[in-house]
Amino acid sequence: MPEVSIIGGGLAGCEAALQLSAAGYQVQLYEMRPQIQTPAHQSACLAELVCSNSFKSTRLDTGAGLLKAELSMMGSRLLEIALSCSVAAGHALAVDRLLFANTVTQAIANNPKITLHQEELKEIPPGMAIIATGPLTSDAMMLTLADLLGEQQLFFFDAIAPIIDADSIDYEVVYAKARYDKGEPDYLNCAFNREQYYEFVDALVDGEKHSVHEFENAFFNGQSFSFYENCMPIEELARRGRDTLRHGVMRPMGLELPATGQKAFAVLQLRAENSDRTAFNLVGCQTMLRYPEQKRIFRLIPGLGNASFLRFGSIHRNAYLNTPHLVSDILELKARPNTWVAGQLSGVEGYVESIASGLITARIISQKMSILPAETILGQLWRRLITEPDKRGFQPVNANFGLLPALPDSVRDKKLKKELLSQRSLDALKTFLTFEH
Repeated sequence: MPEVSIIGGGLAGCEAALQLSAAGYQVQLYEMRPQIQTPAHQSACLAELVCSNSFKSTRLDTGAGLLKAELSMMGSRLLEIALSCSVAAGHALAVDRLLFANTVTQAIANNPKITLHQEELKEIPPGMAIIATGPLTSDAMMLTLADLLGEQQLFFFDAIAPIIDADSIDYEVVYAKARYDKGEPDYLNCAFNREQYYEFVDALVDGEKHSVHEFENAFFNGQSFSFYENCMPIEELARRGRDTLRHGVMRPMGLELPATGQKAFAVLQLRAENSDRTAFNLVGCQTMLRYPEQKRIFRLIPGLGNASFLRFGSIHRNAYLNTPHLVSDILELKARPNTWVAGQLSGVEGYVESIASGLITARIISQKMSILPAETILGQLWRRLITEPDKRGFQPVNANFGLLPALPDSVRDKKLKKELLSQRSLDALKTFLTFEH
């Protein structure tokens, strides 16, 4: 019976483990937690979601929605589990964070072809191996990779948003509403008038924050750091201009005040963290503010004056490899045959993208799968990891329509264009899978 070692029990590692075990492989899955914890994780569960409980949109006119549809066609196990653990979130797939992690952990524990080792690996084991240690890869493993691959690691910092107790929300002020009244009103909304908004923005700009360098350690001193744009701390966005937030994450369009029907100056949304709706995430409020400042500033949000924080926002170091220089066309490390890198360490960004990376790697190993069609998001994510980057250098990538080749005929209607791109993608993937089998 063939055997594969997988280092890392996150989304990519668990998806790969379940896929490979279903294909008849014996899987040795290594996860260092709880023996060694990370600055961002809070439990010993596999597939713990750190930054948010949202897997983003399910709509086919979004890159995230198309990727989910493709993964569904490919038989993703973790997507199936996520759907079974979903909580109301409008057109997004959000999950009960604890239920999702527990369900994945049980699926791994109950699988006779998977052996879970809760210990840190400092070296890559012999034989076939997948390195899926994620953006919080331990220093020991990073040193091993640096020795194997050379100094070609790139780093960025990531931020997570606070979570508050539902009982501490003022429901006389905060209101439930779906944007444009489309679907169930799954989000709670905190509406700002002009004065409240600018007071909040100025407080963000002036608030005392952690220094990025406080999160460095000796091994990474001297490296160049930057934030990943999609997880930019809210105070950094505020520094770009006083109106940046209300034209971005706090855009009020379609969230009119129920009492008056009037548009607010800005709106900050709260998303349920669990199916019982006892905890809410401050959407877009990932931050590196110090904890006392988070209490002071986020309580300026209308309706959150007495907010009780279940988890403060924080920042942590995320790492990824300069993958296009390091892997072959089948994502195998050139410096070490029979070894693959999957998940965020490989340079994909996002929960569903990490699941996709684990699935692709497992299919490459078990089915010798050829590269997926260029018309698909999955195919383009694969191509981004093996293609020489442009002059800006290799940056983490998530699902978006900009990755896809243009339609043969120009389409001016944006919604129709995305629908046509999605249909083309799913048709191409269906054809590919038919011939593969």
